[in-house]
Amino acid sequence: MKAPGIEPLNYPVSPLGGQRPAQRWSVGAVIIDLDGTMVDTLGDFDVALNATLGDLGRPGVTRADIERMVGKGSAHLIRSALRLGGLDEAGAAALQDEAWARYQAHYRAINGAHSAVYPGVEEGLRLLQARGLPLACLTNKPLAFARDLLQAKGLHRYFVQVFGGDSFERVKPDPLPLLKTCEALGTQPAATLMVGDSQNDALAARAAGCPVALVTYGYNHGEPIVSAPHDALVDSLASVPALLA
Repeated sequence: MKAPGIEPLNYPVSPLGGQRPAQRWSVGAVIIDLDGTMVDTLGDFDVALNATLGDLGRPGVTRADIERMVGKGSAHLIRSALRLGGLDEAGAAALQDEAWARYQAHYRAINGAHSAVYPGVEEGLRLLQARGLPLACLTNKPLAFARDLLQAKGLHRYFVQVFGGDSFERVKPDPLPLLKTCEALGTQPAATLMVGDSQNDALAARAAGCPVALVTYGYNHGEPIVSAPHDALVDSLASVPALLA
């Protein structure tokens, strides 16, 4: 039997952007990002990060700053905030360990308290689950925080696998996390749809060989999401099942 995948596979596409021709896909599983895709966590980042900076006597950052910096993992977010506050690379590195410890404590205390599930997320997850598709959550957020947030928002029951930014040796946009998640799901990358909100998700999916759908909301480092490589754009996770054959 021919393995499910996207059809056709031989059309040209720029690795730096652009949208492939509209189509419906036959896939065996779906991987979904967390921050900016399923849950608006900007409020959590704001509280925890600014509390951390305050502990260190460093200048605070705005939500607009955080939206541009978020998406590449907590260590990158902290380092970027320290640099934005006037430290050079060496100065930020010197504070990184203490900042990381304080950030973890602050984030653990408020995880989910200042965040909200985006409209259409639960509907989309229910529809995908009803199709019998195994779902995995793959995020650059630390795994413990990701699991706690999914539990707090009642989304954990939809996922057979959850992986975080500390689950593998590298994080998105490296393709390794997607390839490892596909292995855990038992599907080939070409038969595994990635759903995310940023260029990190898009570039990782392209490099791994996964089709990718991007939501039009979320956090994309201040850049228009249309500029990221994608196979489809959706305004709601509830629209994703309609992409599938």
